[in-house]
Amino acid sequence: MNQNIFISIASYQDPILFFTLQSAIHHAEFPLMLRFGVVDQSTHDQRTRMEALPYGRQVRYVHMHPQDTQGVCWARNIAFSLYDGEQYLLQVDSHTCFEAGWDSKLRAQHRALLERSAKPIISTYPYRFDFVNGVPHYKPSEGKTALVLRPHPDTPLSSGDVVMRFVGRHMVTDSAVPGCHIAAGFLFCGGQFVEEVPYDPFLYFHGEEQSLAVRAYTRGWDIFHPTWTPLYHLYKEANVAHESHHWHDEDEAQRSFSAAYLNARAKLRLARLLCGDGLPGAYGLGTTRTMEEFRALSGIDYRNRSVIDPYPEGVLMPRSDLDRQRATAGECRVG
Repeated sequence: MNQNIFISIASYQDPILFFTLQSAIHHAEFPLMLRFGVVDQSTHDQRTRMEALPYGRQVRYVHMHPQDTQGVCWARNIAFSLYDGEQYLLQVDSHTCFEAGWDSKLRAQHRALLERSAKPIISTYPYRFDFVNGVPHYKPSEGKTALVLRPHPDTPLSSGDVVMRFVGRHMVTDSAVPGCHIAAGFLFCGGQFVEEVPYDPFLYFHGEEQSLAVRAYTRGWDIFHPTWTPLYHLYKEANVAHESHHWHDEDEAQRSFSAAYLNARAKLRLARLLCGDGLPGAYGLGTTRTMEEFRALSGIDYRNRSVIDPYPEGVLMPRSDLDRQRATAGECRVG
């Protein structure tokens, strides 16, 4: 079987999309074994520029005008359609920086986890990087802790809304920690995930990760939070309007479906998945495991709108200044 990695990237008006592609190629130990599925939601078609890259033939490229798009889940569904049987799947955001040898590190982690699970998923919120005078800077992982994703205590479930915020908290450990939540900006697993857990294009943004986690788990996939994450994320400043947000006013005004409508539709769909009939079909729950088993694993009881933390006090470290510096998304990512 090939050892190729399919890298799914849904980009929306992102000025550093090409930086992300170059970083992945330049820092891979085996760059010829990478295949990219890029959905570029931008005003101008960049196909000619993409094809001119030294590795252009390794990129499967789809261009969409921003006015025609319907959100990140819709775009990631299209990116998944560019998969062509590669052994591994890596999903990242279009503003990602990679460490040297990242591809070999992730393959090695996956091989080790196959001793614990037939279908492991490596996922957590990546630590941040920033540009300093145009040069990416980040603090490398130390391999001594895993960033465990847990429901944020300030977002209780309600009868009308099951979208949750999640927070990342460190656990001191020398091995990957079983988890209950997926980070959509860093997901590495076997390529068959694309076919077994297809992206629901009718979700928008909120609830994306909750849907993925539960659908994957009920299909027999196991989530693990690693002690080493060899890639980094450029986080946006909170509570600031960005043109690279799909709901930015200028493009939003030109669309058939407003962000408010897409959000409301997604909330209803998520509630049906988690608290209703399970949303029968490809985008619904699997049959390998039950929601009761997910509740026992995660402590999240969607039907009764309650959350019980399965970790004894002191197992997960309190958030510190280091946590906030390195795991910004843990404070703001929604479902």
